[in-house]
Amino acid sequence: MDVSLTMWVLTVVVLSALIAVDFFFGRKPHEVSLREAGTWTVIWVILACLFGLGLLVFEGGTPSSEFFAGYITEKSLSVDNLFVFVLIMAKFSVPVQYQARVLMVGVLIALVLRAAFIAAGAALISNFSWVFYIFGAFLIWTAWKLIKEARAGEEEEEAPENAFMKTVQRRFPATDRYHGTKMTIKENGRRLVTPMLIVMLAIGSTDILFALDSIPAIFGLTQDPYIVFTANAFALMGLRQLYFLIGGLLRKLVHLSYGLSVILGFIGVKLVLHALHESGVHVPEISIAVSLTVICGVLAVTTITSLYATRGGRGGDGGEGKGNEGNEQEIPASDSTR
Repeated sequence: MDVSLTMWVLTVVVLSALIAVDFFFGRKPHEVSLREAGTWTVIWVILACLFGLGLLVFEGGTPSSEFFAGYITEKSLSVDNLFVFVLIMAKFSVPVQYQARVLMVGVLIALVLRAAFIAAGAALISNFSWVFYIFGAFLIWTAWKLIKEARAGEEEEEAPENAFMKTVQRRFPATDRYHGTKMTIKENGRRLVTPMLIVMLAIGSTDILFALDSIPAIFGLTQDPYIVFTANAFALMGLRQLYFLIGGLLRKLVHLSYGLSVILGFIGVKLVLHALHESGVHVPEISIAVSLTVICGVLAVTTITSLYATRGGRGGDGGEGKGNEGNEQEIPASDSTR
């Protein structure tokens, strides 16, 4: 798909405008209702579908199918990432009325990081075809790891630490209380960061780990940087509302890890076959139509079996941050910065 610089600029401008509108409506700190979350989730899904249909009309069936396959894959991986977001929110005791702002900024950081990863991945693929072997092997390994963790029941009870956040907490003095949506305050002549800034950085920087499997996965479905970027953008931009919409249902998706492992393993095999084909080995390649069918089928089966397995049970509280009300909230001493 030959995308001109003008089309790239136009796409970025339109996406930025959509983000600005979303930010405008959510600028005032408030508790997001199910109605609000549901409305915006539907809006983002409709926009993604319209974009995919636009590709179908102007570019043909293949780019459109690649976009929908990539979008669905990234969306499903994003749902799995919401588990980590819930843990981070709980770890930093984020007041419920500030969670939407945290997610908004965190998603923006993630979008910028994804764009950098996509650019790097596209450059590698265009110059070194053997990268497909690495991407494929990594996805197969990730799939095996997901199955192993799911069978062992190794669900983390605490948000994962990362070196970047440890550095921030060690080097920058911080308060132990929330001061509205302020990210820094001046206290006794010193500039201090607030827990609000730290949790935003935690959400954004954690996406680096998420991108390690999601970016190779979508490159396994399409090597078009434009489709990779737009599929990631639409999947991420609706993530904030999806957090509030299905937060209470996350614990019910007990088989999601199995489904994602099947999808990642399938795409990993697809990448290896593509790499062999590029190397001159006569092997069958998996079409995008088959890929889209497998992805949708696996997600449907996973959702049905998860809901059946947890019927009559209770989901998690979605990290709503009960008891954290008011403009200034204290975070637990063990989680506050020095």
